[in-house]
Amino acid sequence: MLCLGPLRGGGGEQVTPVTTERATNGANEKCCSCSEVLMGPSLGGTRPYLAHTAHAQLAALWLSCVGWTLTAVAQGLIQWRVWVVSDREVISSGVAWVGVWRVCFNSHTLVSPGFKVMHCSYISPTEAFTPPDIVAAQVLMLLSLLVGGCGNAGGLYTLRNVYFALERNLLMSFFTTGGLCLLAAILSLIPLMWNLNSVVTNQTIRFPPDFKMPPAPESQHVGSGIAVGMAGTVLMIISGIIFCTYRLPVRSRPQIRLKVQSLPAPPVANGQGGLTGCRGKENQAFESHEHL
Repeated sequence: MLCLGPLRGGGGEQVTPVTTERATNGANEKCCSCSEVLMGPSLGGTRPYLAHTAHAQLAALWLSCVGWTLTAVAQGLIQWRVWVVSDREVISSGVAWVGVWRVCFNSHTLVSPGFKVMHCSYISPTEAFTPPDIVAAQVLMLLSLLVGGCGNAGGLYTLRNVYFALERNLLMSFFTTGGLCLLAAILSLIPLMWNLNSVVTNQTIRFPPDFKMPPAPESQHVGSGIAVGMAGTVLMIISGIIFCTYRLPVRSRPQIRLKVQSLPAPPVANGQGGLTGCRGKENQAFESHEHL
């Protein structure tokens, strides 16, 4: 006697047939019954839906990308320190900009190749006159871009696993991504705060004569380069905190419902010529018909 194979219930539950066997009068008899087992989410083998758990982390990835971009822009800007000078013989506008890599000013007498009315000189980290805050900005800002890029890549990979329901150490991946974003923010914050302090305390830089810069400015103020870098650092800090606060959803314990339904088995002939059912009880109707 054959039993039906695995079936599917109306709600997607798996119905598993169960075969029982009993011995009656020396012969084995098989009875079929269907047991309906409702499997929980962890037992059903299906991938859990996790996309709704990472909406904040998706926003954090956007913030991190914007913060990383602002950090890169800040490094290329020349307006970190704005010097106001009184001698306008060379510096025609009376304003000079000191950046991380260049010193520039508008001049009608000195024009650098590739510039119309601007003269620029490049600052090398190996030069003796380069102050430590500028050297720190040149090194740490590059490291910040490298670490922040790794953090953004890690966040993109982890969100990909979330939206494809791939549970591959999501907590550790998000925590690592957040740590990289926070580290990138710290690396950029150090030179930004250092140069901000130099501007506030009106510290000067002894440039060589070929830079055509005065020994000291009349006054100086914070340029847009530091402001842009600060904005990018704040965004990186916020995104790192959001990444680190990711939590997996709490799963309820699987509930198993067992429903057994006995199916009638065909009668089996016993040794006395009568027919016996699945449970070994004689069928009186067949016996009376036989005596007739």
